[in-house]
Amino acid sequence: MRTTLLLFIFIIGGLAAHAEEYPYLTFETTDGAKTSVSVESLSLTFSGTTLTAGSQTFDLSNLTKMYFSTADETTGIETLTVDALSEMTNIYDLQGKEIRKEQMEKGVYIIKTKQGTYKILRK
Repeated sequence: MRTTLLLFIFIIGGLAAHAEEYPYLTFETTDGAKTSVSVESLSLTFSGTTLTAGSQTFDLSNLTKMYFSTADETTGIETLTVDALSEMTNIYDLQGKEIRKEQMEKGVYIIKTKQGTYKILRK
């Protein structure tokens, strides 16, 4: 694990040296969602299976891609219809852990439906 972590840090450092014209580091998760983080003063922190990039936190098992980009590719917010909400197939917390509907407390969740993937706020 330590060797893998050091190799990962070395690769990121090497890519950063060649990525001066790319202002964003974009992360893509297994559900297809994309989150871009500004590379200006970016710090990456690993804690167990969690990666923290700036103010964003990712479960390493849910990451599929990580690449530099010229534009913010963060997935936009769409309106969720009542029909789509009734057809939920999966619910995830922001750490990527799948939960049941009964476990939802106040907070932000990612839900998958037949129509797509949505980020919701439960008040």
